[in-house]
Amino acid sequence: MRDWRDIVAAVPVTVPYVRRSEHPAAWFLARALAALVQASGLHKADIDGLCASSFTLAPDTSVAFTQHTGLTPRFLEWLPMGGACGVIALRRAARAVQAGDAEVVACIGGDTANTGSFRTLLADFSSFSREAVYPYGAGGPNASFALITAAYMHEYGATRADFGRMCVAQRANARRNELALLRDALTLDAYLAARPIAEPLHLYDCVMPCAGADGFLVMERARAVSLGLPHVRLLGAIERHNAFPEDRVQLRGGWAMDRDALWAQAGIGPDAIDLVQTYDDYPVISLLQLEDLGFCGKGEGAAFVRRHDLTVDGDFPLNTGGGQLSVGQAGAAGGYLGLVEALRQLTGTVPERAVARARHALVSGFGMINYDRGLCSAACVLGAA
Repeated sequence: MRDWRDIVAAVPVTVPYVRRSEHPAAWFLARALAALVQASGLHKADIDGLCASSFTLAPDTSVAFTQHTGLTPRFLEWLPMGGACGVIALRRAARAVQAGDAEVVACIGGDTANTGSFRTLLADFSSFSREAVYPYGAGGPNASFALITAAYMHEYGATRADFGRMCVAQRANARRNELALLRDALTLDAYLAARPIAEPLHLYDCVMPCAGADGFLVMERARAVSLGLPHVRLLGAIERHNAFPEDRVQLRGGWAMDRDALWAQAGIGPDAIDLVQTYDDYPVISLLQLEDLGFCGKGEGAAFVRRHDLTVDGDFPLNTGGGQLSVGQAGAAGGYLGLVEALRQLTGTVPERAVARARHALVSGFGMINYDRGLCSAACVLGAA
């Protein structure tokens, strides 16, 4: 089944992000689920599928979460795949609806954030990180992304100013988003002068951990119409794991392997896309996605961002809500952030930052960084109803 016809996503919700919280991850995920029920007009019993993503829900998973919340799904996925989990949730939920395994699937991602939760997350992230990163003094993702960023700069000649152009444009977008945690104006000079974190990364290159949750519903178009729900059509979706394991350092991701299939499913090409939501925990990862998905050639990402205006009002709107670099990264919710923003754009519910005449959006995800690469990549193409 390669055709996604009649599958839609609807009801984008956000549990507002906060810098720190003593509420557990289950609280944020449950609030997202409650928001989906309230906004859709459905009863909780009508939701017979669940895709859930979290890093701090442990020791629970999506199974225990059903008991916490009184759900009784017949389709269930547990997707702790970092920044790729939102697109993967959409893809797998769509297949479940197509196969008749569920009629309405709630896709939710969220995490809490406090000193103890972040320490536990780092310690338990993966055995590979424990063995290949921590013994050398790196206690988190900054060092790994510094390695990828330095390799990209060396290979393709990108500069810090190139990354800064993306960060500055996204901050301009975030200033129009009341849900963004970072809304102060950011200039390129301020970006360049920021203190170093892990060379060549400086302060504004690094995503800010926070707490919160995002979610949406997946169902057949006829169901959304009967409920009177604004919705977005799924035109194509891909996922790939551990792509190009032979590469010494990651300078490409699984999108490069599957982009032709993605565009073939969608029946359009990159030129038809009106807005793009890349996973942006660090700027270099956005450049990899733009290249590997065909918006520009390999190694041409820096030149691409120099040529284009990436703001909401520009000729290539990128991360129109501000992206994680300005909104914040609520753990696994970071993998849902771009999807929720794309749904809002294509259903016309964010007039304060609307991309004019937007009909098609691309959302891509990236996650599970292990030393020198992220293992999960995904992307989808969405069309306005």
